[in-house]
Amino acid sequence: MAEPAAAAALAPALPVTAQNSPAGWRGATALALVVPVLLLLLWWAWVKWSGTMLIPLPQAVAVMMWDFTFGGVYDDAFSATLLKHLSASTGRVFFGFGLAALAGIPLGLMLGRSQLLRMMLDPMLSLLRPIPVTAWLPLAMIFFGLGANSAIFLVFLGAFYPIMLNTVFGVRSVDPRLFEAAAMLGCTGTAQFRSVTLRGALPSIFNGLRLGLSFAWILIVVGEMTGVQLGLGAVIMDARTLSRTDLVITGMIFIGIAGFLCDRVIVLINNRLMRWSPQHHA
Repeated sequence: MAEPAAAAALAPALPVTAQNSPAGWRGATALALVVPVLLLLLWWAWVKWSGTMLIPLPQAVAVMMWDFTFGGVYDDAFSATLLKHLSASTGRVFFGFGLAALAGIPLGLMLGRSQLLRMMLDPMLSLLRPIPVTAWLPLAMIFFGLGANSAIFLVFLGAFYPIMLNTVFGVRSVDPRLFEAAAMLGCTGTAQFRSVTLRGALPSIFNGLRLGLSFAWILIVVGEMTGVQLGLGAVIMDARTLSRTDLVITGMIFIGIAGFLCDRVIVLINNRLMRWSPQHHA
């Protein structure tokens, strides 16, 4: 019993940094709240100063957010409907984003390693990439019809290119000397791909995933213009038609919150898989 205690006593204590200490978390939280609070004050002051009736005050949006989430204020078609709209949009976002990751990461790995494949596909991909996703909206409705499938296709299209391009960049950024060193140590074939190519490209792959997921949430509004009944984008479109600016802003805020939480999940996965490389922690 004495040996483990002695070993624990001799082991160096982990340093308590400013970020992982309670005081550090409180300070970081306070700093993160500075800009939102200033924006709310500017929003309130501008509406009061301009006297506009088109933009609601922050407190009116807060009431709308409560009613959209829990109901009991306006008791209209949007009251207490957040969960079903959020779940519908989240499902489409993750389905389209998942398809983009499944297509973009393997293709990016192959393009990064094969010059022949880059010569064959890069001109076509470079030609298609600048086309705005919104320009695909009419074709999406023709190909997939009105509804969720068109929305998923547009989300896939918006998330695919950031994931694929960042994967290519990550693979091509791996130092060639690492491949030579791995070959000298007998690491070849799939083992070299797993230990050198994939590990070296992981930081860029996760950057691409974060960008792709943010584009997926941006494009869900466009995707849900294709005749779907449920979804935060559909709510924003309906609110625009009804001139419900408070509901439009409410939908925007909830999309931002959902996108932020999804991004935090990717950051946590990134930090866990990249714990061997602290400088690549997000």
